[in-house]
Amino acid sequence: MKNNLVKPNERVDDLQNGFYVIQDPQKFCFGMDAVLLSGFTRVKKGETVLDMGTGTGVIPILLRERTEAGHLTGLEIQQECAEMANRSVTYNGLESDITIVQGDIKEAAEIFGAASFHVVTCNPPYMIGTHGLTNPHLPKAIARHEVLCTLEDVVSQASRVLTDRGRFYMVHRPFRLAEIMNTLTKYKLEPKRMQLVYPFIDREPNMVLIEALKGGNPRLTVERPLIVYESPGVYTKSILELYKLI
Repeated sequence: MKNNLVKPNERVDDLQNGFYVIQDPQKFCFGMDAVLLSGFTRVKKGETVLDMGTGTGVIPILLRERTEAGHLTGLEIQQECAEMANRSVTYNGLESDITIVQGDIKEAAEIFGAASFHVVTCNPPYMIGTHGLTNPHLPKAIARHEVLCTLEDVVSQASRVLTDRGRFYMVHRPFRLAEIMNTLTKYKLEPKRMQLVYPFIDREPNMVLIEALKGGNPRLTVERPLIVYESPGVYTKSILELYKLI
């Protein structure tokens, strides 16, 4: 029965937690940033969660195993991705725990209503304008470049769908950190936690994880740096623990 859920061009990846995700390697597969974001996100028992731009649906699936969320929803604009994520939900037997909705992040508040979620997560497109080369393969370009939505679209809609004192979690690139902080505070999402991610201990950070609180007071905690590799190809203990490989 499960084999009927996987198309010939797709593969099933083991998430090492009892769950699996269906992916098409010719399009866009999830990366470490999604895993880091799911590990950084805090969800209390019974809380509702929205993952904006869910792609393969990996973040809701990871959060289902790591938290006691009441219900998780993934919002994805690309029909093929949303359909594939839905098949991953079915593959894992999580239909009662996770809902995948096809729709535009820019219309999240219209789709779900204001103050509908306790937690919002997002692994948004990082690149703007001419930053980097626009990928000619549209699904990858949409995932990596602000083709269909901007940082302001993501933050403004997250603020609208969050309950008062709700929490927003995002992974992004440090080179946009000033813009990120300004945009969060513009929409009443106060940055509360931040963690920089370094590929190696002697390199510049290439990712930043941020938690913001809707209606929170100004006070930011910067957590200890997260180092990915001890040496080329060798993960640090922190990353191995996150991937549950030790």
